[in-house]
Amino acid sequence: MSRRTTILAAILIAALGASSCSTVGKLNPFGKKDKAAKELAGEGQRISIIPPDQLLAPAAALKGVDFALPPVQTIAEWPLPGGTPEQVVGNVSAGANLSVAWRKSFGQGSRRGRYVTAPPVAADGKVFLMDGDGRAVAVDARTGAQIWRTGANPGDNKRDKVAFGGGVAYADGKLYVSSGFRNVMQLDARTGALGWRTKTSESIHGAPTVAGGRVFVVALDNTLLTFDAATGAPSWTYQALAESARILSASSPAVSGDTVVAAFGSGELVAIRAANGNDLWNEALSRASRTSALSEIRDIPGRPAIYNGDVFAVSHSGVFAATDLRTGQARWTLPVVGVTAPLVAADVVYAVSKDGLVICAARENGQIYWIKNLNEGFKSKRKGGVLGVGGQKQIRPIWSGPLLSNDRLLIVGQTGQMVVMNAKTGEIQKRIELKGASVTSPIAMGDTVYVVTQEADLIAIR
Repeated sequence: MSRRTTILAAILIAALGASSCSTVGKLNPFGKKDKAAKELAGEGQRISIIPPDQLLAPAAALKGVDFALPPVQTIAEWPLPGGTPEQVVGNVSAGANLSVAWRKSFGQGSRRGRYVTAPPVAADGKVFLMDGDGRAVAVDARTGAQIWRTGANPGDNKRDKVAFGGGVAYADGKLYVSSGFRNVMQLDARTGALGWRTKTSESIHGAPTVAGGRVFVVALDNTLLTFDAATGAPSWTYQALAESARILSASSPAVSGDTVVAAFGSGELVAIRAANGNDLWNEALSRASRTSALSEIRDIPGRPAIYNGDVFAVSHSGVFAATDLRTGQARWTLPVVGVTAPLVAADVVYAVSKDGLVICAARENGQIYWIKNLNEGFKSKRKGGVLGVGGQKQIRPIWSGPLLSNDRLLIVGQTGQMVVMNAKTGEIQKRIELKGASVTSPIAMGDTVYVVTQEADLIAIR
């Protein structure tokens, strides 16, 4: 496995120190006592909400049973990280021929201490991105030609020389940028001119969500920050439990009406009144494991999705849950370890596990239609060293997505491929060589699917 893959693996399994955006602490799962054997949870711990003997397997009752997918529709824009405030898009008509139209570099790719983790957004004929140096970039959606980009260290923050993370969101002709350089900005989407900049006390590793005249973003210290979209004036904040160990990629809040749902590194899924910051409910998506110390990382790095009165989210601790938006009660749970956002599609919801399992579950009750292993046949081995000793151990590739396009699931990963699956059966129909690893889900606008690689290339697929 290449050095590139090693860097990507670090993005998904390293732990963060809470003191600085440029300080990355490495997680050591070895030689660490497993706390799951304790029957009682002490202060700051989480009690499992999944029975330890629950199995992840297709339901016999659903064998051969059909289900409905959303109708195929062309979408005019993808303005937010999850496409819409609820972070549910549907079945897009983009990428019909699955042909790579072009690829263009948009800046600095991932390298030591700097990572391309921000999902792209698209609107007004442009695609907006963030490179490994934290620069916001606008490119022409048809050609990939660069229109504008912000300067180095866009926060002009002397405290942090190197930062990563953050993201972009579009609303009403403005681009909103969150940054590892400890600030949130509003830019003119046409020219890149600065509208306002508000400094924050902590780095921000997740992209913002803009809805109802407010900007919502989660900071490194597990605080949900809100700002007035027009002026940048800070509004209310919500403080979740502190958590020193988390995934380097981070979630964006989902908004439905006057309710905002945010996911935190502590494993908390919280519903909050958007108008005043009052919390409505708090659910911990935690599952202690007797076999994996990594379950102690309770983070929910994937975006939550809101659909038909339920919230869907997947945690790194091993909980894939549907939660009632009004009451906060879990409607069903599955033992899935995930680092990406689930995809809700009419009768079903899809999730991709960290181990490469694609799960298709019934939206109403969580029963599983099918499971497909994208890493089937993968064999771990060491590269380099002498006589098989030393060197770097290959890890299982991480997959991101899916995007539902023309009744097909499009999933990208560290292998440099896009996997195309039949959304009804899970059958792999095609593998497209992208020649670049990706850890962010594909997006779509018009007839085009866009993929961002770790080399800071934007790939257009039509």
